[in-house]
Amino acid sequence: MNGMFALSGFQRDLLVVASGLENPSGQQLKGQFEDEMGTEVKDGRLYPNLDTLVEQGLLEKGQRDRRTNYYQVTENGSSTIQEYVEWMQARELPA
Repeated sequence: MNGMFALSGFQRDLLVVASGLENPSGQQLKGQFEDEMGTEVKDGRLYPNLDTLVEQGLLEKGQRDRRTNYYQVTENGSSTIQEYVEWMQARELPA
C-alpha cells in the first residue's frame, strides 16, 4: 500500500480527479480540480505533478494534437486509488 502514501496530497487529489474524467487534457484536469477543490492551481504546479504521476506509472500521457496532451489513469493508478479508499474505510472517523 505504499503507492498512495508516496504521493503528496495534491498528487493524490489530481489522480482522483483524473479518474473521474475520460482522457482529460491538463487544462481540463486543472478546471475540474479548481471546481471541486475551490482553489486556483498554477500551471507551474500542475504539470510537474502530472509528470510525476506519469513517471510513477499512475497516469498515462498521450498526445491529442501538437499542443495538447491527455492523461488517462492506468490500472496501477486505479489500484492505488482503491487501496487508499479501502484504507480510509477501515478507519473509524470520529462523529
